[in-house]
Amino acid sequence: MFDIGALELLLIVVVAIIVIGPKDMPAALRVAGRWVGKIRRVSAQFRSGFDAMVREAEMEDMERKWKEQNERIMAETPQGEMRPLPSAENGGSEMQTHAEPAASATAESRAESADVEAAAQVEADTETEQRSLPLNTPAPKD
Repeated sequence: MFDIGALELLLIVVVAIIVIGPKDMPAALRVAGRWVGKIRRVSAQFRSGFDAMVREAEMEDMERKWKEQNERIMAETPQGEMRPLPSAENGGSEMQTHAEPAASATAESRAESADVEAAAQVEADTETEQRSLPLNTPAPKD
C-alpha cells in the first residue's frame, strides 16, 4: 500500500524521537497503534459489507438467468411431451397380481422383525443399566 523503504522509516523514527521525546514515545506509539487498529477494523467492516452487496447482486443475476432459461425451456417443450411411458400403463395390472401374495408375506416379516427389534432393545437397555452402575456396585439380578 505505502512504499516506505528502510531509509524513510529511519528518518520518521528520528524525527519522532526529536519532536515527541524519548520520555513520551511509548504513549505516542500506543495511541498510534490504537488508531491503526481502528482504521483496520473500519476497512474490514467496509470490505465485508461491500462483499455482501456483490454476493447479493451476483445471486440476483443468477436467479434472473435461471428464470429466463427455465422460461425458454418451458416454451420450447411441447405440452404433450411429458406423458407416462406406455410400458408402465400396460405392466401396471400385471404388477398388481404379483403384489397380492407378497403383501401377506411382507406383513409376516414385519411382525417378525418387530419382535427381533424389541428383543434387541431390551438387551441394549440392560447393557446401558449395567454400564451406568458404579464399579463397586453389583449388577441387579433378574
